Amino acid sequence: MPGILYIVPTPVGNLEDITLRAIKVLKEADLILAEDTRTSSVLLKHYEISKPLASHHKFNEHTASEKVVEKLKAGLNVALISDAGTPGISDPGFFLARLCAQEGIEVQTLPGATACIPAIVSSGLPCDRFCFEGFLPVKKGRQTMLKELAAEPRTMVFYESPYRLVKTLEQFCEAFGAERHCSVAREISKKFEEHVRGTLAEVCSHFKQNEPKGEIVIVVAGASGKSKAARETEPREKKSGR
Repeated sequence: MPGILYIVPTPVGNLEDITLRAIKVLKEADLILAEDTRTSSVLLKHYEISKPLASHHKFNEHTASEKVVEKLKAGLNVALISDAGTPGISDPGFFLARLCAQEGIEVQTLPGATACIPAIVSSGLPCDRFCFEGFLPVKKGRQTMLKELAAEPRTMVFYESPYRLVKTLEQFCEAFGAERHCSVAREISKKFEEHVRGTLAEVCSHFKQNEPKGEIVIVVAGASGKSKAARETEPREKKSGR
């Protein structure tokens, strides 16, 4: 009987942000796959989890996944974790989960930590409907995607590196309008957690003066109808004389 692939979310900051079930699964798994074994060792040591550990990251996941499937078919239970958050969400995991699904192997994803949900709920922007865009393309296709997203009515969520944050906010100002509201969440669930809210121009100015550090989530308000400039350039309807 084949084993089960467990996709296990890990804390994005505070080590206590992990579920009891996640700890149980990690303690009982035959093998734990980690994005970075050095990072994951800190978490596993904290919860006294001692299991075989193997690397599974974006540079080896295509070749490693086939070997993992063989182990699962042999009856081993495997747990996949990333450095922080839920595997598969801007982290390795999708390819292995898809391969297991194609091979008829059971995949169980545990609910748990992720950075995007706390960021959008804390932003003060509408969160009843939103779209998750993750990391934008660094070069090719970036401007095309920004143009497409300019008319997106839902709140948008992005992940970004602190080293590219200011440049990205400047590009958002150009593509979405400097007065569009946003919130930048930094270091969620960590000691120096910070949420900076305001217009894109205001938030961009803040981080030009205060160097951003840590993990970054950008939440941007969706387009709310036509811009003032667009309305002013439209021909006005003639009033009826009746």
